[in-house]
Amino acid sequence: MPSDFDPNMEPMELLIYEDTTLLNQLDQILLDSEKSKTFSHESINEIFRIMHTIKGSAAMMGLTGISTLAHAVEDVFAIIREHPEVLDGVGEEIFDLVFQASDFLKSELEVLQSTGEATADPAEIITELHKLAAQLRPGAEPAEAPAAAQAEAPQTPAPAAGMAAPNSSGLGSPDTNGDYHIRVHFEDGCELENVRAFVLMTQLKGLCDDLESDPPKPETNAALCGTIRTHGFEVICKPSGDLRDVLNTIEASVNVASYEVLDMAPPPEPAPAPAAKPASPAPAAEKPAEAPKPASAPARPVQSLISVNQGKLDHLMDLVGEIVTTESMVVNNPDLRGLRLDNFTKSARELRKLTDELQDVVMSMRMVPLSGIFQKMNRIVRDMCKKLGKKAELATEGGDTEVDKTINEVLGDPFMHMVRNAMDHAIELPAERIAAGKPETGTITLGAHNVGGEIIITIADDGAGLNREAILRKAGNNGLLTRPESEYTEREVYAMIMQPGFSTNQEVTEFSGRGVGMDVVQKNLEKVGGSISIDSTPGRGTTFTIKIPLTLAIVDGMELAVGSTLFTLPITSIQQNLKLSDVTLVRDTNGSEMVLVRGDCIPVVRLHQLYNIPTEVTDLNDGILILISNGNKSMCLFVDELLGEQQVVVKPFPPFFNKYPIKQAGLSGCSILGDGSISLILDGNNLLAQYQ
Repeated sequence: MPSDFDPNMEPMELLIYEDTTLLNQLDQILLDSEKSKTFSHESINEIFRIMHTIKGSAAMMGLTGISTLAHAVEDVFAIIREHPEVLDGVGEEIFDLVFQASDFLKSELEVLQSTGEATADPAEIITELHKLAAQLRPGAEPAEAPAAAQAEAPQTPAPAAGMAAPNSSGLGSPDTNGDYHIRVHFEDGCELENVRAFVLMTQLKGLCDDLESDPPKPETNAALCGTIRTHGFEVICKPSGDLRDVLNTIEASVNVASYEVLDMAPPPEPAPAPAAKPASPAPAAEKPAEAPKPASAPARPVQSLISVNQGKLDHLMDLVGEIVTTESMVVNNPDLRGLRLDNFTKSARELRKLTDELQDVVMSMRMVPLSGIFQKMNRIVRDMCKKLGKKAELATEGGDTEVDKTINEVLGDPFMHMVRNAMDHAIELPAERIAAGKPETGTITLGAHNVGGEIIITIADDGAGLNREAILRKAGNNGLLTRPESEYTEREVYAMIMQPGFSTNQEVTEFSGRGVGMDVVQKNLEKVGGSISIDSTPGRGTTFTIKIPLTLAIVDGMELAVGSTLFTLPITSIQQNLKLSDVTLVRDTNGSEMVLVRGDCIPVVRLHQLYNIPTEVTDLNDGILILISNGNKSMCLFVDELLGEQQVVVKPFPPFFNKYPIKQAGLSGCSILGDGSISLILDGNNLLAQYQ
């Protein structure tokens, strides 16, 4: 799998990125294994590989705590790998302990990223891991292994496939300086070959009096990845002791596919996957080597990947936005009006096609699947089941649905609060569920699908449902009710749980009771232009439906005019455009204007009055009504005219505007149109929240 990475990334950034990815994989393996109540052969090997990689990279960077803890977990799974039968006597203790280690490592990586240092002491977890290792080791008395001894103990696993088991007759000959030359080949698709070569050299330092590499200093040049991938990597060393110690370390190193001790004659051009010949015939009991594939076998498809700093993607998106704006300015230049320019028009169409394609490509580069967030919720459900004595499982649908990375990062907290809320408030204890005729194991379902320019996400549970009376009672105590309880619809009542400080729990617990969870959900969704609606059936469960835009950078909008002021309203907010002749105008008891649309009374908001804009269009018969909705609320915006649909680049307001409540006034940003004029972008959700 040919690959490369951003050469400007620092080694510490690479470590944090790679180790975080590995720990997320570890959590998923542990969750799957815990459900099946055992570790498969593949899971054991994968956990061993993950910990070995984290140990090596942390040791290279001098992160002793991370390295030592990873080594302790690796020791446990080294024993399990050699003696899988020892798992028969182990219960949930091993899962809890490895989860603790994973949590510590993730916490240290977060601290490392923010402060540049990781100094927490994992001694307590390491002690428990050593006790577990002593318990698992066949024939050994349970005893605590000293941390220092464990950290220094070399790993000597059985030779991997394609590697020569070193012996006295097959070690090659040193050159005239007493140096051995060992050519190492890494696995296909392991990526970051130059950094892996550096990690291997770091592991060999303590075993050699002299140590060099060819190519030298691989970590300083990302361009060496291709060379190492094709021709291998040569270790030139003078061992302090036995050469076997060096070869054992190379064998144990992660992602090493094969190695060979070279004679001093110039080596022939290596095959794509060379392997050192065994010095003696393999025993009959060993698995025979695979027959080579025919030369005519078709090559398997490969995918080329590259890791790029997100700041570069943000800058690229900004540039694309400028290109879109500039292209619109050229095509709509007032100097061209009235001229017949057939060739120019043809070229402009081709330019628009290319800019659209460029925009789509850049957008796709920023898109990430929701599966990463979905998987993290598994851990929350698992931990809360243990602490609350409940039984529940998480089901996911549409995890491959993609959203902009910026939006994906914002969704983490809302998902966490909503899943915790479902576990604490909704899912009943097993005895209560059985008494209610339900399965004792509750289900929380996360679903996502793409609808036009929006992502629809549902978080549903089959728990107790929302209690209307309890919510109204709490709302009354908090002074939130403005009219008699009987006049509130179900959706209006359920929406009250999103208010700051609102909680129906009588006591503050570890998980809820402070009334900040759903408030955080509301605020975070508003940051990305999202909305949330709630449906619930007592005794059956609750469903939260979230609507969020695919991206925040470029939106498809409808251009509106009010007097001499231009507005852009995102297409996703618009339900319908109406003329007054199509509907019936009514007034409520306060004299406010409303229109009757399909049996519903929808309030009318005149934008010229809302923003104090001079205009000659004040009669509802002369303008346009735009029906907007977010699922819970609806309103009709009255504007002078529609100018047409246009794709615009969202620009934030200048920082000095922050002292004004612009967001609350229903404006989310601005955009520069093709003729250089500025259009204010309306925020449908805030308009509905403030003025409906």
